[in-house]
Amino acid sequence: MRMSSDSSEPAGTQQPRDAAYWARQSANLRVSEAPVGAINLNVDGRTVAGPLQGFGKMWRKTYSAQLTGCDVTPQEVIATWKAHFPEFWPKGNRFYIPITGIAPGEVALLNLRAGGMPLSTGVLVLYADDESFTLMTPQGHMFAGMITFSAESGPTCAIAQADVLMRASDPIFEMGLQFGGHRQEDIFWQHTLTALATRFGVQRPQVETRVVCVDPKRQWRYMGNVWHNSALRTLLIALWGWIGRGQNS
Repeated sequence: MRMSSDSSEPAGTQQPRDAAYWARQSANLRVSEAPVGAINLNVDGRTVAGPLQGFGKMWRKTYSAQLTGCDVTPQEVIATWKAHFPEFWPKGNRFYIPITGIAPGEVALLNLRAGGMPLSTGVLVLYADDESFTLMTPQGHMFAGMITFSAESGPTCAIAQADVLMRASDPIFEMGLQFGGHRQEDIFWQHTLTALATRFGVQRPQVETRVVCVDPKRQWRYMGNVWHNSALRTLLIALWGWIGRGQNS
């Protein structure tokens, strides 16, 4: 699965040194083949939506864990994180790694549980190198934003970090964040960092959480994003399938 792109380059165009680490610019996401078991909804044909295209307040959330007592480099941390990314998520949530792995331009499918309801969406791998990778959300995702996973050398050990910049995509998701969604988001990534640190043998890992409201204003011009709401669309498709099975039984 990869973001569709135009491979033509103007003559004489010089690419930046890190161009190979970035996804190529494209209008739409494309899922060529869904992995076994994955539900492909609310991704194919969608555009990506960053924090500027979201509805709700803008938040920056940073979750970090020191890999105390581990003789491991940032590159080794990121290599393990990429290769086993879904294994660190809370149970009941699935991240389907593309065949080529977490690489620039790839599109991964997500089958999640949001407030007890199933939700099918995905993410674009916007950037990936040896020390970090960034995922960006499509239209209709719970939030419009980016998540950067990184590792760096600290004073005594490597430090793993997840840095989230986000707005709720639409008024429904904004309401959900206000009534428990923010707490669930924090628990999700705290669990992920804890599981990653445990993989490296850290005893009783501690996750530091920092939350900052970057912009308290809601962008009412984007309230129409509710049309793409992935939770509603997933629910409607599930109900339609249930009704269809009932009529055919």
